[in-house]
Amino acid sequence: MSYLILVRHGQSSWNLEKKFTGWVDVDLTQNGKLEAKNAGELIKANNINIDIYYSSFQLRAKNTLKLIQEVLQDTKISEKAWQLNERHYGILTGLNKEEMKIKLGESKVHQFRRSWDLRPDPLDKKSSYHPINIEAYKEIPINKIPDTESLKDTYERVVNFYKQVIENKTTNNNILISAHGNSIRALCKYLFKLDNDQISKLEIPTGNPLVIHLDIKNKINSCKYLDHERAKDLVVF
Repeated sequence: MSYLILVRHGQSSWNLEKKFTGWVDVDLTQNGKLEAKNAGELIKANNINIDIYYSSFQLRAKNTLKLIQEVLQDTKISEKAWQLNERHYGILTGLNKEEMKIKLGESKVHQFRRSWDLRPDPLDKKSSYHPINIEAYKEIPINKIPDTESLKDTYERVVNFYKQVIENKTTNNNILISAHGNSIRALCKYLFKLDNDQISKLEIPTGNPLVIHLDIKNKINSCKYLDHERAKDLVVF
């Protein structure tokens, strides 16, 4: 049996400012750093030894993982995968969510955020927020870099990577993935076999390890958030 631990990065500066962040490479706030350290303390307190670490290419996920490993005093080299990046919000990138609720209406903004296959309009490639203009993504083949994404698009890249690279390692290893709200929601849809309505309701808290206990056939035995006070409703499986 093994553990798969999913950690959404700690609070980022644009989380705090309530902006659609997507692929913009913002860092953690001081509170986000504390959340990441607390995630490490919770993992340590539960005596879970991590064999393999993964994070997205994005600074907020990489630094969350760095702080967790510092707490665990674990110097293993983590693996970075752009496929674990956050969903690209297209033309919404950088806009304030509360202001957009006033402008477009709460139901429309909720639709953009939670629908399965709705993409916002593409982000202009000349925008400084576009991934092709962000140094962190220079290693990614340009034909793989999106202008906008739906959750379905995010699901396809995240789950394909999980199936091809991670899934066959979970039998004998405890694996921790530091990623993002939507990339973790996408992975949960696959792991928990959620339908499109269920995934629209799934919330992922920042900096709170979701520990999934897998049997030798990669079936889920149990799951729980380690920080009970900040846990969201768990998925029925």
